[in-house]
Amino acid sequence: MKRRQKTGDGRPDCGEGRAERGRSWLLLLAVVLAACGANTSAIRAPAPVAALPTLISGDSLAALLVRGPVRVLDVRQQWTDYLLNHLPEAEWAQVESFRAAERGLPFQLLSGDYYLGLFQRLGVDPAAPVVIYSAGDANDIDATYVAWLLAGLGHTSVRVLDGGYAKWVLDNRPLGRTYPKIDPPGLLKSGFNPEAAGLAEVRAAVQGNGTVLVDARNAAQFAGTAGAQRRRGHIPGAIDHPWASDLETRDLALVWKPADALRAGYEAQGITPDKAIIVYCNTGTEASHLWLALRAILHYPNVRIYTGAWSEWSEREDTPVVVGP
Repeated sequence: MKRRQKTGDGRPDCGEGRAERGRSWLLLLAVVLAACGANTSAIRAPAPVAALPTLISGDSLAALLVRGPVRVLDVRQQWTDYLLNHLPEAEWAQVESFRAAERGLPFQLLSGDYYLGLFQRLGVDPAAPVVIYSAGDANDIDATYVAWLLAGLGHTSVRVLDGGYAKWVLDNRPLGRTYPKIDPPGLLKSGFNPEAAGLAEVRAAVQGNGTVLVDARNAAQFAGTAGAQRRRGHIPGAIDHPWASDLETRDLALVWKPADALRAGYEAQGITPDKAIIVYCNTGTEASHLWLALRAILHYPNVRIYTGAWSEWSEREDTPVVVGP
């Protein structure tokens, strides 16, 4: 039996072949259903990104820093944390600089040109790997959100540090206080094509087109007993899968569960790779954690983030809301 190759993290590399077979299978199924007169909107796959982000372990990042070049982005929310210390050669990026209001709706995507300019200022080069880390713990979602954006821009070598800053420190790895020297990088040349869904597509899912809606928020927000928005609850038909349930504590650090455990958890809820999936949360960041789990780790072929998020859905007068588990 041919053994799977492993990545630098020691994780099994499912390979591009599996993703390609999955896309081919979806295309074939869509053709068959169309011939039968079925509604194929539920399985419409988005245009694939150039390459999917992956996780990277502390050991692999340490080796990558020695080999170089690599761009490390620190997306911890407090700038004072960065000044106190950070990973070697890390550049700080305020995670909220990646979103803005759009026609009054907060937390929305910006233009592709804006992201191209922002990432160039940060020294991101299409020819060099990018490693993103957050504080770890409750802020893992900041790193996955930036990774999702870079994937939408077509960067082909994006990594998220498993366990983030917290695990790096627990492992007694080196820290620094100097700022990286940024040379003018090359430009990312592809268009901005994030795997995203809009309000109309979520409405269609609620009306029963076969798309699975997955809510990444915690159970209290899903049930409507907590939340800051105008209305509390969840989108009808959504499945509650809190993003933090994809993590586990190992050696005192909060890290990602193994792929087999992730797969079992999702499939137990009926979230399977043969379905079109839209994930959502309050602002898009928590949903990016589920996107990384489903698309990048488990290689589900059709997963998109509802960018309007619960903040848009709950504020409107014409969208139904369910309260309760």
